[in-house]
Amino acid sequence: MCETTSSTTNSTDQSREPAIVPLSEVVRFHGHLCPGVALGYLAAKVAIKELRPDPAMDDQLVAIVENAGCGLDAIQVVAGCTTGKSSLIVRDHGKNVYTFINRSTNDAVRLSVKDRGVAEDPVLKSLVAGSMEGTASPEDMQELQTRMKRQVDAILAEPPETLFDIRRVRAEIPGKTPRAGSVRCQKCGEMVAEPHARALNGDLVCIPCFDEHTRDR
Repeated sequence: MCETTSSTTNSTDQSREPAIVPLSEVVRFHGHLCPGVALGYLAAKVAIKELRPDPAMDDQLVAIVENAGCGLDAIQVVAGCTTGKSSLIVRDHGKNVYTFINRSTNDAVRLSVKDRGVAEDPVLKSLVAGSMEGTASPEDMQELQTRMKRQVDAILAEPPETLFDIRRVRAEIPGKTPRAGSVRCQKCGEMVAEPHARALNGDLVCIPCFDEHTRDR
């Protein structure tokens, strides 16, 4: 997908810092503050400062994100990349890796979280599990928020280059999803965008019906 070319130095005018959406707006959108949101927020900030998108063009930046975590919401709010505009591409490889591309200039930057050898907080891990399972007490939830805030503060205090390996890269710019008509799936009867339909025994069917037929064979 991409090829490394050089380090992070940007030849664009650095005298004017681009405006960045405050973290509070990201938290309002996402619903809570957590380390994943902090990482996504910092990644989007780096991308804006490196690639200098035109604020008047709301689809100029494209983000290719290799995880499906909380950081995606930060990238949507800060960088304006969304799935509806075909500018947020999720390739869930379970990696904290973010590639941003400027459609106008073809410039791209890739950020990957460094292994800094920081020991995982076992108490925090247990509290998160309890919260997700619905077994956490009010005291547990308070402790969870305290530990989360401590971790987020540590992340936000670090220079981005300490947290991320940041590289300028050559990256393929994904094309926008073309407008297309819809057809009726001949198996379930639901409508499906024509480019996503699959041929099955001479009929056009949707992907779930095609996959179901393939599994049954």
